[in-house]
Amino acid sequence: MATTKHSKQRDAIRNFLISRKDHPTAEVVYANVSKEFPNISLGTVYRNLSFLVDNGQAVKVPCDDGSVHFDGNVMPHYHFQCTECGAIIDLDFNDSKPEKALVSAAANQFDGIIEGSVSFFYGKCPKCSKKQK
Repeated sequence: MATTKHSKQRDAIRNFLISRKDHPTAEVVYANVSKEFPNISLGTVYRNLSFLVDNGQAVKVPCDDGSVHFDGNVMPHYHFQCTECGAIIDLDFNDSKPEKALVSAAANQFDGIIEGSVSFFYGKCPKCSKKQK
């Protein structure tokens, strides 16, 4: 198995993702990390984001509009996307009962083995729903 060289740029990208709750795109990651590493390229950011996702250190969050966002929270959780402003928000249930119930219901209808799930919820975020009132 090949060893991977340590990278300060990769560490900066990962730390940036962990510090955020808004699920930035690669372009947003690049705009912020390039402040610390002015010579970093967008391609390097994409390669490092792919590395982090492939190695379980980040999550890729594909959205309806075709954009891909990244999440530094690798613990199983659900996402909400605002249909008005496009914001992506973590939905953290206080316990795992809703998730277990959903997986159990799916497993009861499926003859295979379910190893995980991805669910997106859509609607208006708190900010946009207040504007609508």
